Amino acid sequence: MRRGMSGQVHQDGKGEIAVVKKVITGNYSMAYGCKLCRAEVVAAYPITPQTTVVEKLADFVANNEMDTQYIKVESEHSAMAACISASLTGARTFTATSAHGLTLMHEVLIWASGSRTPIVMGNINRAMAPPWSVWADHLDSVAQRDTGWMQIYAETNQEVLDSIIQAYKISENHDVLLPIMIMEDAFFLSHTTEAVDIPEQADVDAFLPPYDPPEKLDVDDPKGFCSLVMPDWFMEFRYLMYEAWNKARKIIYDVVEEFEQKFGRNHGALLDNYRCDDADVVLIAAGTAAATAREVVDEYREQGKKIGLARMRFFRPFPADELRSLAKEVDSIGVLDRSFTFAHGGAFYTEVAGALYNSPSKPMLKNYIAGLGGRDITPATLRGLYDELLQMKENGPGQEIKWVDLKDGAPQGEVP
Repeated sequence: MRRGMSGQVHQDGKGEIAVVKKVITGNYSMAYGCKLCRAEVVAAYPITPQTTVVEKLADFVANNEMDTQYIKVESEHSAMAACISASLTGARTFTATSAHGLTLMHEVLIWASGSRTPIVMGNINRAMAPPWSVWADHLDSVAQRDTGWMQIYAETNQEVLDSIIQAYKISENHDVLLPIMIMEDAFFLSHTTEAVDIPEQADVDAFLPPYDPPEKLDVDDPKGFCSLVMPDWFMEFRYLMYEAWNKARKIIYDVVEEFEQKFGRNHGALLDNYRCDDADVVLIAAGTAAATAREVVDEYREQGKKIGLARMRFFRPFPADELRSLAKEVDSIGVLDRSFTFAHGGAFYTEVAGALYNSPSKPMLKNYIAGLGGRDITPATLRGLYDELLQMKENGPGQEIKWVDLKDGAPQGEVP
């Protein structure tokens, strides 16, 4: 029996696997995940609050702890271009960014997904300026929702590390071959330390085989990649991506189950439901706000109030079927958005409403815009949201889109 440095072990039902427990930040969790997955090419550019991710990876490379080509580039656009090129040669690639760095990548994000390159990227969710901010907000990644990238929103530092490992397993599957980004809230995770189980390299190697794409750039076997295509074939390329997205849904469930069997942890698949089985009302949230919501759910459950939490772990692929199943069981659903896209509500809300439009079960919906620019989403705030949801059966949804905890005197008009 092998043990990690901490001497702690997990049971996987078939034996014991060794783990090392470290107290590390979310950014270091991301770097350790990349190291464990044996990324062969890392291309990155620093930006607050992401910088310590790539600094730690640079340390690993400099200390010969990673057999990795580390490429220092002049911008995030170049970082993604380098990852695409490396991935097309058959290399496992990684990068990390945040906010304006992610939006600078926008063009090449679409290129990466259309090229069917399974790049894994960490994004530290940060508000977009102006006004200038470096604190948590989901607009940067929400603005990339239509680029063809899968998106995971992590709740804890442990989930950050585990999601990196799962992401490679999902994205490199030959039925998927699509890139994926893992989100962590700026400073709430990126610079906050938690105890994280770090599995041993051999155990990750057994779970995640080397990347072996069906096609790759080879000077001895030349092929065309990402070339011009005429209108009579372009639509079929997009349809093939659509088919891959549909196949990815089942593969995500399979990988989550296999990961739990191997490492003893399950963070949920597309939608992570908490105490929803008999709930009258449910709040949908993503990221670290969900961790606070869990505490409020437990508190209210002790008072006999039947509330639950549905954490949006994957925003892409969007959990439409899971939401429709949830809608059959509850009276009211609140959707918490940590961004605003100037549509009829936040992005999560509009997509939840769209998914339920043709569903035979349509609970009352209410949108809460909260936590923009890193503002705290406190237990008191969440109690207020749950109280409103519990009253909706009698009082109706009232104000459909509500901005939460605005400063005194700020306008809060009715939205029809």
